[in-house]
Order: sequence, then structure tokens, then C-alpha cells
Amino acid sequence: MKKKLYIINGPNLNLLGSREPEKYGKTSLETVKSMCQNKCYEYDLDLKFFQSNLEGELIGEIHNAINDAYGILINAGALTHTSIGILDALSMFHGPKIEIHITNVYARESFRHKSYISPVVTGVIAGLGVNSYLLAIDAVNKFIKD
Repeated sequence: MKKKLYIINGPNLNLLGSREPEKYGKTSLETVKSMCQNKCYEYDLDLKFFQSNLEGELIGEIHNAINDAYGILINAGALTHTSIGILDALSMFHGPKIEIHITNVYARESFRHKSYISPVVTGVIAGLGVNSYLLAIDAVNKFIKD
């Protein structure tokens, strides 16, 4: 049976490719999804790709992953810096969790330097553009093999 990987995307990521392309690049979220599907196929992972602008829907998707997924990759967007609810939901998931940021949050506004979810994730990948997603899939695959 294939191991399931959830990739959860937060607010404004639906506009990836058109929103501030000088910061986030010109790649759409649909293209990121396709890239992730291809990478998951290489590792025989079953991908569940999700995006919402609503905090409660993101929390619900994390809850779905608790009994269904091997790992979670999360780009919580701005909710990274504000959501104790997402922190609490992620803390209930016991598999590998990777926090993703397309930009280098430490080279941006100071309020982006604080992540509420970092204390409960396995690792953080930031500043490498949409390739951050692919590197996170590589990392989760390594956890499967170890």
C-alpha cells in the first residue's frame, strides 16, 4: 500500500504565479501540484494536495491527515506567523512534518521571523522558491526509508 503524503497550502497561495512574482516567482500552484505529483510518483507516494484561504479548513485537513497520512508538508502562508490552532493541530500528527516557505522569511519583515508552527515540525525549508516543495518531498521520502 502506498504511503500518503498531504501537502497543505494556506492563504493566498491560490494566487501563486500572479501574486508578487518578483518574490514568489511565476509558477502557479497548479504547476506546483503537478511537480509534486511527479516527484511523489517517483517515490511511490500517494499525494493529497490541498489549498484554502480559511484557517479552519486547513486545521480540518490536518485532522484528516492524522489517521490517513505518513507525512505532512505545510506552507501555511501568513498563518504561519499567527495561528495557534494550526500549531495545535500539527502537534497531534506524529509523522514527519515539514514547514515550507517559498521565500526566505528571515530576509523579509520582522513579523515573518516568528513561526508558531516551527516548534512542532520535523524541519523547515525556506527561500528556495517552489523547489522547496520538491526538497521537502525528498526529505519525507528519506524518513520513510530510515
